Amino acid sequence: MNKLQILVVDDHALVREGLCQILQGLDEPVEVLQAQHGPRAFELAALHPDLDLVLLDYDLPGMNGLDALKVLGQAHPELPILMLSGMANPQIVRSALACGAAGFLSKNGDSLELLSAVRLVLAGEVYVRVDLLASAKTQPQFTLRQGEVLTLLLEGRSNKNISDVLALSDDTVKNHVTALLRAFDVKTRVQLVLAASRQGYAPSSAQSI
Repeated sequence: MNKLQILVVDDHALVREGLCQILQGLDEPVEVLQAQHGPRAFELAALHPDLDLVLLDYDLPGMNGLDALKVLGQAHPELPILMLSGMANPQIVRSALACGAAGFLSKNGDSLELLSAVRLVLAGEVYVRVDLLASAKTQPQFTLRQGEVLTLLLEGRSNKNISDVLALSDDTVKNHVTALLRAFDVKTRVQLVLAASRQGYAPSSAQSI
């Protein structure tokens, strides 16, 4: 069985070690890589192109987590990044999601919440803690890849066609569509297209956040 590869980026060794231990509770074998700052994270991400997920601390030395998020997102647009912070206020959540984070998790949460968030993000969904979602979600939040899926949905393409265009599996496309339905708080693809169109998204200009 192939191992999940997860990169943990945090300047505190004890935090990194703790996250490594918690991640062993996932349903499949996990290889955890560790970086204490942004530059080391960029190096490891380049050395390990098969990374499945990054857990990124918001408060990093030298280069803050948002800047590191932007660099990683530009270099590895398909790599989901789950941001962690001890300062979980709506402004920080909005900033992280707007910069491309696939989710946001407070360090005040417990191990079960972390594992749940990791599973959701690995499935192509966006995770934000429930008590912050209402105040932080001023517009639909989704990943760069989900933005590409939305663009193709707005062109009237089927899941199979989207799978071919983006070189994704059918299950991955379904996961992205499900995440978009939740992001726009709708139940069907037709409702999704209508809601996205009303909010200014279009086939030629749909933008992910």
